[in-house]
Amino acid sequence: MALLTPEDLENINRQLQEADSAVRRVTGLDIKGVCKDFYGTTPCCEKIGIVPVTSGNGIIGNFSASLHAITEYFGFDSFVTDMPDVSGYYEAVRNGAQIILMADDNTFLAHNLKNGKIANNQPCTGIIYAEIASRHLKADSKDVLAVGLGKVGFPGAAHFVHKGFRVYGYDADRDLLEKSVSSLGIIPFDPDNPKKFSIIFEATPCEDTIPEAVLSENCVISTPGIPCAISRELQKKYGIELVMEPLGIGTASMLYSVL
Repeated sequence: MALLTPEDLENINRQLQEADSAVRRVTGLDIKGVCKDFYGTTPCCEKIGIVPVTSGNGIIGNFSASLHAITEYFGFDSFVTDMPDVSGYYEAVRNGAQIILMADDNTFLAHNLKNGKIANNQPCTGIIYAEIASRHLKADSKDVLAVGLGKVGFPGAAHFVHKGFRVYGYDADRDLLEKSVSSLGIIPFDPDNPKKFSIIFEATPCEDTIPEAVLSENCVISTPGIPCAISRELQKKYGIELVMEPLGIGTASMLYSVL
């Protein structure tokens, strides 16, 4: 998955509201409702410490502020530490944080210091986007197309398999595709012999990855990928429900998973 930019995180509350509306149209529940139902957990006064990290490519502008807005949106009490890195971690713990949120170039995690649970954003994001798509109220079959089978896409595809869906998978990286076929039993998708789907899960850092030939009317495309996997023209033409938001849905999934 591509690294986020400050522009991706602009107007995060508006993006969350739009995502909530889309998830509600697809599933009948909002994001919190899906997370609560799936994980079987409910927030209860947990205090979250958000620690900026400077290693690697450094701090992404708006990232910590966006996490603060996201956690507040989902009803958590949170704060961003004044200091980054180890000093920030120390500050968060000293100020009573029960859950730590922090990210470097490779890992974005949530760690519940009270119960010891820890979550990685990549699988949590793949799983919750797959869970949302799996609840599509207008789905006409149990067939799913999964595009992108990396660190986010593979857990998402695995989640569909575990829920009893018939998963067709595609990845430009043949090794990732073969790994998914052998370990999950998914069906390799042939772009030259396409079929239509009412449920599509996309997890790549590329735009316009979803061809028109696979789209059915009122299908859902559930995608944490940036940029967008499908053009606005095709969205309108097929009445597609697009579930797409850069950070908040995956963050909510992490937090509910560690409660």
